[in-house]
Amino acid sequence: MRNPIHKRLEHFETWQHLTFMASLCERMYPNYQLFCQVTEQAENAKIYQNILNLVWESLTVKGAKINFENQLEKLENIIPDVNDYEFFGVVPALDSCEALSELLHGLIAGFCLEHAVRVSQLSIQTVITVLETQENRNFNEQDLKNAVEITDELDVQWQIYRTLNECEERNISVILDLKNEIRTTGVSNIGIEI
Repeated sequence: MRNPIHKRLEHFETWQHLTFMASLCERMYPNYQLFCQVTEQAENAKIYQNILNLVWESLTVKGAKINFENQLEKLENIIPDVNDYEFFGVVPALDSCEALSELLHGLIAGFCLEHAVRVSQLSIQTVITVLETQENRNFNEQDLKNAVEITDELDVQWQIYRTLNECEERNISVILDLKNEIRTTGVSNIGIEI
C-alpha cells in the first residue's frame, strides 16, 4: 500500500526521523506487552520499554551517552520466533520488535530515512495483517482505502508528521509531548489497550 507520507519524510532532519519512529514504536509497544503477558515473559516487556526509554532520553537529554549497539543486542534476545507460538499475537509482537530494531539501526547508522519509512510500513502492515486475519481474506488496495482501521493508522502517522514538521529545530517539549500523549492514550495501532 502506497503512503504519501513516505515522500514527505525525505525533508526531515535526523531528530525528526528518530522521533517519528520512536512515536510509532511507542504506539506498537502494547502489542508486544500483551504478548509478553500471555506468554509470561514480563521481563522481556520491561527490556523493550527500557530500550525505548533510552531512545527518548537520547532525543531529549543533551549529551546523553547510550550504547545503542548494546541495546540492539538486548532487543535481538527478546524477539519472538513465530514458529514457537500457535497464536496470532506473536505476529504484532514481532512487528513491534522489528520496528524498534529499525529505529536502533537508524540511531547507530545516523541515516534514518529508509528506517523511518520501514517503521511506518511495519505499523501499517500490522493493521493490514489483523484485518486480513479477522476476515480470512486478502485485502486489495480499495479494501484498504475503505478500512476505518487503516484510515485511523494513517491519520495518526500524519498527525505525528505534522507535529514534527511544524518544528524548525529540535524541540524537546514537542518530543516529550508526543511521547507522553501516546503513552497516556495507551492504545496500540491495532487497538490493544494494556
